[in-house]
Amino acid sequence: MATMTAGQPLLQVQDLDVCFGRRRIPAVRGLSFELGRGQRLGLIGESGSGKSVTSLAVMGLLPDNAHVSGSVQVNAHEVIGSSDKELSRLRGDVMSMVFQEPMTALDPTMTCGRQVAEVLRLHQGAAPGAARQAVVDMLERVGLPTASRIADAYPHELSGGQRQRVMMAMALVNAPDLVICDEPTTALDVTVQARVLKVLDEQLDAAGAACLFISHDLAVVSQVCDEVMVMWHGRVVERGSIAQVLGDPQHGYTKGLVATARLDLVEPGQRLPVVEDFWDGAAQRAEEDR
Repeated sequence: MATMTAGQPLLQVQDLDVCFGRRRIPAVRGLSFELGRGQRLGLIGESGSGKSVTSLAVMGLLPDNAHVSGSVQVNAHEVIGSSDKELSRLRGDVMSMVFQEPMTALDPTMTCGRQVAEVLRLHQGAAPGAARQAVVDMLERVGLPTASRIADAYPHELSGGQRQRVMMAMALVNAPDLVICDEPTTALDVTVQARVLKVLDEQLDAAGAACLFISHDLAVVSQVCDEVMVMWHGRVVERGSIAQVLGDPQHGYTKGLVATARLDLVEPGQRLPVVEDFWDGAAQRAEEDR
């Protein structure tokens, strides 16, 4: 496996193109960005903008019908074109992912503790006894006080917030350099969401891990991330600090996203803003697809 040089970004994406199917329908177009160690980058945009496809490309988890070109390097290792064996050494150790819906991401036939322990045994060769203790410790660190009981429970026996924290424990137990979070709190109510985000924030700080955080919720991104990147139609249209992009957006699409999230600024009786008030996306999309 390649070795990083001093000052080299942890994640480098260059000219990434992802298309699907025989018709080569584009999902990501010419995407380039970098992420350094310890940085937190939010990736926002409407459904279909290419956010989740980008995260799957970084993890090497795109389906067989995906046509990929460009370069994705994690820890100086090229992801695109790598074998499953090579990628398995990266996943869970150098990089990991917290998925949107833990009920489908977790194995319903295995206890939660066994699933977290499997990550430890795969990458560290931990003995069963040591793995069990490490699992319980990790579950406690992500805010599950009855960790031993949680470890022996199956996913369907837990609440949504508990399942999401188990997923978080799986992603963080090997102290990876990069954690990718794909809409990790979308399925949770606001109160549970706040607790889960607080735990994530604390654990990322403790591990010194970089984070690529995907969401459509600007408030959530501003709580977790230092920078934000706005995607539209498979492309990046704006990137900068949270204060810069959300406080003084430059691109019309970003202005629309921010306006629709700031309903507190709308006077009673006024029409609610929509993105199309600021950005004619349909016309732009038709022009690009021509």
